[in-house]
Amino acid sequence: MKQLITLSALSLLALIGAPAGAQSMDKPLAPSAASAYPVAPAPGLYDALGGQTGLRTLMNDFVNRLKADARLAEAFKDANGANLAKQLTDQICQLAGGPCVYNGPDMKEAHSNMDVTRADFNALVEVLQMSMEVRGIPFARQNQLLALLAPMHRDVINVR
Repeated sequence: MKQLITLSALSLLALIGAPAGAQSMDKPLAPSAASAYPVAPAPGLYDALGGQTGLRTLMNDFVNRLKADARLAEAFKDANGANLAKQLTDQICQLAGGPCVYNGPDMKEAHSNMDVTRADFNALVEVLQMSMEVRGIPFARQNQLLALLAPMHRDVINVR
């Protein structure tokens, strides 16, 4: 039930964009490779995710689960898991308000040669939720992270 609620909220966020008041009106965030649709992170999110060490552990688990998930394994079978986990760590660290800088490709470029459907995107979110659940990340913090990632659906999903 919790996954259904989160997935519904994520889908709604993806459809309407960032939540009202999510970023300061006097200092809007600039788009970057980390996100073309930046949203200010919830205070303390980076620390709640365990800082850089916690994020790296989370992303290692996430990538391993992606490679094992029946819905997504084919898309990730040839991916360099260590490199993907590092790039995801840097990206989420930056988005969550940490000191990292993501230097990888933007999401549109990164996914341009892939056929990513809404079902694929939703499956990936479910796998991320499983990884966060296993790491003991509180549900509210999971949703705060997902709210940062939701707007990326515009650049990731390229098969309608």
